[in-house]
Amino acid sequence: MNLKIPARAIIAAGFTLLSLPAAADYEDGVNAALAGDYDTAFREFTIAAEAGLDLAQYNLGILYFTGQGVEQDFEAAFRWTEAAALQGHAAAQLNLGSLYYFGNGVREDRDQAVEWYEFAARAGNGAAAFTLAAMHRDGDHVDHDPVLAHAWAAWAARYDHPEAAAMMEELEDRMRPEQLSEARRTFARWQIE
Repeated sequence: MNLKIPARAIIAAGFTLLSLPAAADYEDGVNAALAGDYDTAFREFTIAAEAGLDLAQYNLGILYFTGQGVEQDFEAAFRWTEAAALQGHAAAQLNLGSLYYFGNGVREDRDQAVEWYEFAARAGNGAAAFTLAAMHRDGDHVDHDPVLAHAWAAWAARYDHPEAAAMMEELEDRMRPEQLSEARRTFARWQIE
């Protein structure tokens, strides 16, 4: 399976320059958030996010989504999450998929959700892989496909998702031997792509 990052992601990643002050602002924001001072965290993350730091963009998206340190704003959460996702931040890619899936801050678009879950999973996000496994197991906006469900669950297990092994077991109990063999080949092929 070859996933292609949208051209705008390559452009955004190619022209993002990070300054040392942005990293310092981000650190100040993290320290403030850990201390429960979300107003300061919001202010510091904003400075670093505007300078292009994906970690700050990701965290700013979370603050907007949860309404911590700022009035809750799903559209702003979407914009900042997308900015981090386009730079390759795997957790932001997972969150962006969820924003598309549920239509928070953006028009609901399950096709885009699946695409962003796949980007995140390929980048090593076990939760995104587990989400894809469940979607294929249940036929949730994708074809019901126990082979792909098992392959994605194996991918999630590869990245230490705590529920992946149980899902694989559950699927194996209902799969024919040829399906299980195909799922294992699919997972092996993904590992070398």
